[in-house]
Amino acid sequence: MQQTTPNLIKTGISELDDVLGGGLTSNRVYLVHGTPGSGKTTLSLQFLLEGARHGEKVLYVTLSETRNELIDVAKSHGLDLAGIEIFELIAAEEELDPNNQYTMFQPSDIELNVTTRSILDTVDKLKPTRIVIDSLSEIKLLAQTALRFRRQVLALKQFFAGRSCTVFFLDDKTATLDDNLQLESIAHGVLSLEQLSPEYGAERRRLRVTKLRGQRYRGGYHDFTIVKGGLKIFPRIIAAEHETKYNPTPMHSGIAEMDKLVGGGIEAGSSVLLLGPAGIGKSTLSIQYAVKAAERGESSIIFAFDERTETMMMRAEGLGIQLRKHVEAGLIHIRSIDPAELSPGEFAHNIRMAVEGTEHAPVKIVVIDSLNGYLNAMPEERFLNAQLHELLTYLGHRGVITFLVIAQHGLLGNSMKTTIDTSYLADTVILFRYFEVQGVVKQLISVVKKRTGHHERTIREFSLSRKGIAIGEPLEQFQGVLTGTPFILNENRRGKASNDA
Repeated sequence: MQQTTPNLIKTGISELDDVLGGGLTSNRVYLVHGTPGSGKTTLSLQFLLEGARHGEKVLYVTLSETRNELIDVAKSHGLDLAGIEIFELIAAEEELDPNNQYTMFQPSDIELNVTTRSILDTVDKLKPTRIVIDSLSEIKLLAQTALRFRRQVLALKQFFAGRSCTVFFLDDKTATLDDNLQLESIAHGVLSLEQLSPEYGAERRRLRVTKLRGQRYRGGYHDFTIVKGGLKIFPRIIAAEHETKYNPTPMHSGIAEMDKLVGGGIEAGSSVLLLGPAGIGKSTLSIQYAVKAAERGESSIIFAFDERTETMMMRAEGLGIQLRKHVEAGLIHIRSIDPAELSPGEFAHNIRMAVEGTEHAPVKIVVIDSLNGYLNAMPEERFLNAQLHELLTYLGHRGVITFLVIAQHGLLGNSMKTTIDTSYLADTVILFRYFEVQGVVKQLISVVKKRTGHHERTIREFSLSRKGIAIGEPLEQFQGVLTGTPFILNENRRGKASNDA
């Protein structure tokens, strides 16, 4: 994204800087709020450590956690807080005595003034350029009233404005909605962190920039995780930002009949939906394209939701497809995905990293096997189709061919059902079906849609053997093949059917 503010500082998280449009305007006050456990402290420590790495004086003012607790949090992430000044402003043990009438955290004018004065004196003494105050909830308890709390926060903001400080106020969202809105109106920018607990699977976290004055930022929710080292943010993909020029040369499968079906090949930048019942060969065909690309020296990646990597390679070997060879050579990458542990944003980010070549050579083919595993494992995500559309548009802008494998319910004829309607998203739809002839179950393949050009409209037999994939001649001798129970045409009717076609 383009920077619109010249004097920006980095947060210590490159992906967050991307979301913010380059970083944060220096010498401003920011509100970072979220429920307990959402990652506020970890984000703040990364922000301060970034300043310390550049020789800045940084200060962490803690009103709720002890120094040792902060150090333990940092150690769990492998972070060294040696460059951070920690000012611990919590009640001493003797102040717990109920006979002490002037303890720091009793809700009185004296305690609020003492707390505020201690913060201001420490700032004047150290003269830091980055400050974190954790948290405003303690100050609110001391202030007692919403009006007094607002005035106190405004006074702190005014104090920091004259001292060249970039400040993070942390808040745990325990205040009322009106109080939260007042805090947001005071701050120059607001970062909102959320922790969600789905009915199944690991908790999910997401971040949103709800306000950032005078600066263009990437709106909406961005998934993130907390890993060793801190927050790992997955910026939402905006396809329009990634348009590139590429050679639209068609990609061939290595099977002449398949290339005829799709009108000569599959164009770069297009998406292909492989639709049919379980076990019919959809994944195998996508692997065939990846292997053929590897033979040309091009990289591919397969995201496997339903099958283990070793099982996939053994199955390919049984069909004479040299998948393992190209995996070992680093031309085909297989990622086994556990969707219960993965958010949609993280999955999209993993695809983006593969396409842009962060860890290996940029890939030319992406296989998602299967969409059933991706969509059905995250039933509480309401906008997966919209995210998938944005992802496919992004891949199209990058010239990547995407194979989407989806299994239909049922095995034969009119019993076939698809719980997820994604056919409108794909540029090409390849249909697979079982059909029965004289007591033998056979397979067929047909291309029913192709946006990018001409395609063959015939129905061909599709089979798998130790020699790989075989595709036969058009099934002109049958009528009603797609019903699952076709009948054989006599010569006269066959000739008429051919003329009608």
